[in-house]
Amino acid sequence: MKVENPVAFHFIMQDELYLLNKDKDSYSNKITPLQPIIETAPVSFNYLGENKKRFLIVVHYPALDFMDEKHLSALESTIKRLGFSIEDTAIFNRANYNDVSAEHLFDFFKPKKMLLLGAIAVPPNIEGLSHNKPMQLNNCKTLLTFSFDEMMDNTENKKAFWEQMKQL
Repeated sequence: MKVENPVAFHFIMQDELYLLNKDKDSYSNKITPLQPIIETAPVSFNYLGENKKRFLIVVHYPALDFMDEKHLSALESTIKRLGFSIEDTAIFNRANYNDVSAEHLFDFFKPKKMLLLGAIAVPPNIEGLSHNKPMQLNNCKTLLTFSFDEMMDNTENKKAFWEQMKQL
């Protein structure tokens, strides 16, 4: 018979019990009610890519699952010039998870690099990021830059984005 809590033996067997030395620490003469074990479901996110190189890209597109196709094409072109593919990254649309914290993202994705496309893509509890200045955040090189809406028609923003991406 396998009993996970030695206190339960008192209810099952009323004779003398002899415990092994390794079990003596977990047994007490005081009978306490058993506490239910509460299991929380593991956090899971829907994202594009396979996160092979632990490169997290956080975007904000409220009406879409991931990104606008035109913007995704521009992003794909940019990361290819840096030696990455979509499979190397995880593109996470924060608009679908408004309450997600940075801790959840770091725990789930375990990123080595993180690109935040637009201030609106920044999770609520991340502070102190400077725009277009790569910073170290939880052992992850992090860059907050323009969203693609801010870059598509602005050459200066595109140049600033590309210069910082080369450093990420």
